[in-house]
Amino acid sequence: MVKVLIANRGEIAVRIIRACRELGLGSVAVYSACDRTALHVRLADEAHHIGPSPAAESYLRIDRLVEVATRAGASLVHPGYGFLAENADFAQACVDAGLTFVGPTPEAIRRMGNKTAARAVAIEAGVPVVPGSSASFADDVPEATVAAEAARLGYPLVVKAVAGGGGKGMRTVASEADLAAAIRTARSEARSAFGDSAIYLERRLRAPRHIEIQVLGDAHGTMLPFVERECSIQRRHQKVVEESPSPALDEATRHAMADCAARVARSVGYTNAGTIEFLLDEDGRFYLLEMNTRLQVEHPVTESVTGVDLVHWQLRIAQGARLTLSPERALTARAHAIECRVYAEDPDLSFLPSPGLVRAIGVPAGPGIRDDRGVTAGFEIPVFYDSMISKLIAWADTRAEAIARLKRALDEYRVVGVRTTLPFFRWLVDEPAFLEGRFDTTYLDRLLADHQGRRFVEATEADEGDAVIAAGLAAWFRAHRAAADMPAAAGGAWRRAARLEERRGDWVSRPPRQP
Repeated sequence: MVKVLIANRGEIAVRIIRACRELGLGSVAVYSACDRTALHVRLADEAHHIGPSPAAESYLRIDRLVEVATRAGASLVHPGYGFLAENADFAQACVDAGLTFVGPTPEAIRRMGNKTAARAVAIEAGVPVVPGSSASFADDVPEATVAAEAARLGYPLVVKAVAGGGGKGMRTVASEADLAAAIRTARSEARSAFGDSAIYLERRLRAPRHIEIQVLGDAHGTMLPFVERECSIQRRHQKVVEESPSPALDEATRHAMADCAARVARSVGYTNAGTIEFLLDEDGRFYLLEMNTRLQVEHPVTESVTGVDLVHWQLRIAQGARLTLSPERALTARAHAIECRVYAEDPDLSFLPSPGLVRAIGVPAGPGIRDDRGVTAGFEIPVFYDSMISKLIAWADTRAEAIARLKRALDEYRVVGVRTTLPFFRWLVDEPAFLEGRFDTTYLDRLLADHQGRRFVEATEADEGDAVIAAGLAAWFRAHRAAADMPAAAGGAWRRAARLEERRGDWVSRPPRQP
């Protein structure tokens, strides 16, 4: 059996493991000390410990990941997103070890994963880019040199990590007085998240929309762009809600943007899944922002509106398959889909992380609802990583119907034991500008500033049901803790039992919410 090592954790590892099972591929999970009982460890065919909890000592250890893949007999390595997904050295280490990296070539990652190099590629391909610095600035470049380039570009601007993504290593600077602090913070975040502290500068456009085009390319010369994703609802540059298609794009702009995305990807011989990100200004002009040389967090909305399983195609392409999808299918939205990223964060405390023990989860279901998660009842959300619990996706024939379906699902969703962003989303989906599709990348930060001083979570909502779950989960916890003490390396009967316990333990009866 062909085996795939998943070099990641959480919901994306679970997503890839499920795709492997559907395609008849073996799955090999890796885990750090605090992830010993995580869902991806239980669902994989086998799982291997790779180090202590900090990412730098586990999920970012290229040598350990390659060694485990070789030892387990895996021939493919899927990086997911984050961690080493856009690290050309990791892709190269896989190639050198005789492994197939499920993604682009190391050369393509170096050219397009580096934000300044990607800008140069776009300019050469005749695609407009956001004005910015032509070179990157490593740690040894004095801040005075960066300041001189900032003065040339003009304020406001954005300091961005060259290897960045997910809003990490990114700071908006309104004036020269704020520049030095932004440089230090961006470099520190980039070093911690990506192992690369290099930064560059970019002019900040006024009230743009963030639009992205998914692309898939095979090794036989086929490059397909997909219908766009709208990613403008962001908090501090971190995407919060994504949808497809964008309520702002007409058909002509959609095709022009898709053509530019495909042109850039083709120019570097790109293969597998990637995303070209654009900014759309108030006059309808678009500019290439960057390329993400990996699968995106928000890929489910594209899957929901096109009916294409992107992870399946990633794995097929990595094994040499030809893309057989039609361009019309990829560029046609058969529905409207919206995704909310559910985090273990307290929206009433400036979205501070809320790590801790998840005592119960009640997951919504029904028509047009998908919940991608990596957390189950009994799992302790660690402090070491991104605090995402799940991605909730709703789709329907129209945007209005998708929003109605999303509202219903948000109202059904329950997580007990940690604070989450669910109450925030219940509030957001009733906001008039959201309902009407009138927003840009500054919208959510402005909305939250206006909301300051008011609560999202009522005390009764946060605390309700404790007595019910305490009795209902006592037996589950005993079985869970016992399973946690068993070896996690070989799969087998104990893991099947753990999966059964997980299914029994996820749902907890709760009293109806009081009006």
